[in-house]
Amino acid sequence: MLEFRLSVEALGKTRFAYSPLAEVGSSLRLLGTAHPGHLMSPWLRETAGTVDRRDLALLRALAPPGRFAPSLFFAWSTDPAVGIGAQLQALAEHPAERFRADCEQVHGGDRLPPVLRELVASPDCGRIVADTVGRYWEAALAPYWTRMRSVIDDDIAYRASRMLSGGIYDLLGDLHPEVALGNGGIYIDKPQHADAVYAQAELSLLPSVFVWPNLIVAHDTPEYFQLIYAARGVGRVWESLGDTAANTSLAALVGRGRAAILTALTTPMTTTQLARELGQSAGTVSEHLSVLRRSGLLTSWRTGRSVLYRRTPLAASIVAATECDEDEAGSRADAVGPGGQPRPGAVPLSGDDDLRLPEGSRCSADSVARRCSRRSRPPPSSR
Repeated sequence: MLEFRLSVEALGKTRFAYSPLAEVGSSLRLLGTAHPGHLMSPWLRETAGTVDRRDLALLRALAPPGRFAPSLFFAWSTDPAVGIGAQLQALAEHPAERFRADCEQVHGGDRLPPVLRELVASPDCGRIVADTVGRYWEAALAPYWTRMRSVIDDDIAYRASRMLSGGIYDLLGDLHPEVALGNGGIYIDKPQHADAVYAQAELSLLPSVFVWPNLIVAHDTPEYFQLIYAARGVGRVWESLGDTAANTSLAALVGRGRAAILTALTTPMTTTQLARELGQSAGTVSEHLSVLRRSGLLTSWRTGRSVLYRRTPLAASIVAATECDEDEAGSRADAVGPGGQPRPGAVPLSGDDDLRLPEGSRCSADSVARRCSRRSRPPPSSR
């Protein structure tokens, strides 16, 4: 059991951290895991074969699964604007001795694999690692970074609101099943670690996508105690991956442009991110966002210099209902045979279940959800 004492000084210096590079370390460990979990399956399918085999051999030797994470991949910053470019530059400047120490710690005193022995023998090992990580980033992570960062920012906004309403215990209460709180401390259930008590001056919280479903504890410096945890909504990163086309029912309801925005907002995004995702101008997207926000279908908040938009519960229900409508339309088409006659064994569908919002009417999230639920129930079995 690891214990971190929540001193007054530590409470005053509790902060969130950011690190694109940490996603590299966690994703590499995931690649070598026998059972990575269903949430990451879409990413594994999308990236299969996109990374150079020689690069992958080196990187997986640096971050093998089932071992302690190498600290060189988990550098972080409290600056929300930190980018992978700056982190790669810092990585390139690490001396060879630092890489050797990290590699030996990760491999627990075992003889280093040949690829690592060759690496640490080179005076340019920092640049070699940085270049290799850069190529891996472009192939495996850069295409999804906008979605990943949106989920991370959303998690930070959620936890900041919990901190404001209920204090540090509310902020940390649902961080991870291995974390428990009480008696002025944070208790982390890590049987593979020796029992220890830590009292560093600062607590750093780093939300991550690829660390899911694990929790990484970094406590190797006298100044910082860090928890790298899975951001809420990790599964949303891969939701509707590569599919931003709005369904026709939603387009008929709110217009094609606004429907495309609602469909794309599986994760919170900025105006610029949406414009890039949809291939539209920022001005056009901004106009649609204003209308959707005034209509109660979007909410927004500021993070740093950016404004993020997300669907409200009402919008989420409408999107779900119209997707049900699309599925039902497909079922109707499948049930009709030649000449418009029902196919044998097809379940008859009534024609009055379509979602209709009369002009001037208002609907609630509950009413739309109930409608979608009714149409998705299986028909009663006949005896």
